[in-house]
Amino acid sequence: MPLQLDSCLRHEHAYVIREQIIKDYGFGANVTEEEQTPEQKAEATSAHTTLRNSLLPDNTQSARFTTTHGPDLKQASGTVYVGSHDGEEARILWFQLDGRMYPSVYTLWRTADFVPLLHTPEIVVKKLQGGADLMTPGLAGGPPFPERAKKGAVVAVASIERPSVPVAVGWCEIDVSALDKVQGSKGHAVRNMHWAGDEAWSYGASGKAGKPAPEEIDGWAQVLSSRGLVDQTEALDLDEQEEEGGGVPIEDDAQASSSAKTGKGYNEAVDGEDAPTTAETDAQEMTQKEIDDAFRNAFLYGVHRHKSSNSSAPNFGLVFPLSQSFVMSNLIQPFLPAFTPEQAQQLQIKKTTWKNIKKFIKSLDKEKVLKSKEKDGHETVILDIDFEDRAVLDFKPYRLPKKETMSGASQGRGEKATDQIDTGDESVGQKLHVASYFRPTSKLQPLFSNASKQLFTPPEVRELVTSYIESENLVQENNKRLVKLDPTLANAVFDGSGSLDKEVLAKGSVPRDALIDRVLHAMANSYAIVRNGADPSSTKVKSGAPPKVHITLETRSGNKTVTKVSGLEAYFVNPKLLADELRKVCAGSTSVEPLAGAAKKNEKPIEEVMVQGPQKDAVVKALERRGVDKRWVEVMDKTKGKKR
Repeated sequence: MPLQLDSCLRHEHAYVIREQIIKDYGFGANVTEEEQTPEQKAEATSAHTTLRNSLLPDNTQSARFTTTHGPDLKQASGTVYVGSHDGEEARILWFQLDGRMYPSVYTLWRTADFVPLLHTPEIVVKKLQGGADLMTPGLAGGPPFPERAKKGAVVAVASIERPSVPVAVGWCEIDVSALDKVQGSKGHAVRNMHWAGDEAWSYGASGKAGKPAPEEIDGWAQVLSSRGLVDQTEALDLDEQEEEGGGVPIEDDAQASSSAKTGKGYNEAVDGEDAPTTAETDAQEMTQKEIDDAFRNAFLYGVHRHKSSNSSAPNFGLVFPLSQSFVMSNLIQPFLPAFTPEQAQQLQIKKTTWKNIKKFIKSLDKEKVLKSKEKDGHETVILDIDFEDRAVLDFKPYRLPKKETMSGASQGRGEKATDQIDTGDESVGQKLHVASYFRPTSKLQPLFSNASKQLFTPPEVRELVTSYIESENLVQENNKRLVKLDPTLANAVFDGSGSLDKEVLAKGSVPRDALIDRVLHAMANSYAIVRNGADPSSTKVKSGAPPKVHITLETRSGNKTVTKVSGLEAYFVNPKLLADELRKVCAGSTSVEPLAGAAKKNEKPIEEVMVQGPQKDAVVKALERRGVDKRWVEVMDKTKGKKR
């Protein structure tokens, strides 16, 4: 229902709420004040202030709401707290119901590890996003489960496919941490209170849809990694869950085989939902060997393509070391034989015996196909590939699916996977021109009374002002460069506020060029971005100064740098196609998401491209290929705190 927001929370009220949240969720409870040195106390005070503002920003507003809650749809009232961070669109960050504060997914995406994080298969997540509760058979990734997931505790839920991204919030109806098995169990585990996709997620002052969930959240990923849960969640698939009790109860071997093919049993993983029908899941299952062989052959195909298409280049065009993301996106995914969405679903690295790309690379190292090395303790990079290995020399290319048959940004590119980065991108090679226009204000209107239009280019302004000067005989007789001021020019152009104005008014004359510059300065700006020599008169003119393409470098998770690019649409650049090119050029992962608060209501959302690493030069080069001049680009390096 619509919310009527109050003004920003009073300082005293906001302070009480923040402190209550910090107390309820146990932030900073490890070290007592007596144990701290003065320096530690000062640092803790600063961190505490930062934490309070992160949880509940100063711009937070509140609103009361009434809704129905629980299985009996009992009426309940509460309060939502709406705020924004770093210029993003205001979203619901917390909600209070029955005297208890619950974080929204937006708060969970920003602040990690203040609630226990439970996991469940993606198919169960879809049911949760329909309002269902999480049943005990739907729990995955344990036992053991997080120690804090006790009865009554607020918890977050993520899918095992994206284990670091919470997508639902609820509270434990049982002591989940005490479970020693979930196989054969029944009953509710988590009462679902809020999820990505509900009305709280959707709410925004501008009326735009809620922000999509990210692909990965560094803070939560580090938490999972420190607890040894990353490989555990990545290794989970439906077959293993059936064996280990991760989500589908099994009565005997015959039923287990049936459940694996039909999805039977998921009706017990969520409350009140039917299991998928046989027709929905009746796809040809690939054997474990077929999946493994597909990934190994895809890698060899990627190496083969580089050898055949870059025969004269050093290392056949490969620049070592090769990162895990580069290997996956450039040497494996484009060469997987996935001809249908069902096959693409099965051909995922987590469904191989290696479970992740790191172990896959290490397996090839053991075969002596390549040399690899651990980097930064969490990534394995390829230092060299033996292009003369028998596996590479004896490889025979196979038929690949066409790009349009795939459900993915990089799969199925076949022979063009390494030949052309920008296939289908119409912005590559385009010619752009920014045309500036000026509209006279009411004061300046007498200078343009003979004109038949309201928008003028700078040369047209000069011509019309010159015509007015000559028609009114304002050229000074002894100096043709000077113009005598009449009441119209004096009132419309020089208001007397500055020292130059006072000097001009005192003299009663002004140089012609200075006058024209002041007229232009006093007019309202408009612009049009003209593409490929089109007729400027047929191009839509917009008010204001021409927009900039913004390139922002930021530090995330301590020392990881990312590069963000926005404002591309005005220059006819498709963000998704640019992201696709940057992913290959920079050998790093990319994402495209709507830029919060950037578009007005009823306008198309402005999208932001993010690429891993400090990639300013690569982005600028990619923009130049699309006709975007450096003059129209603004770079902000937040990693150094200065603007370039």
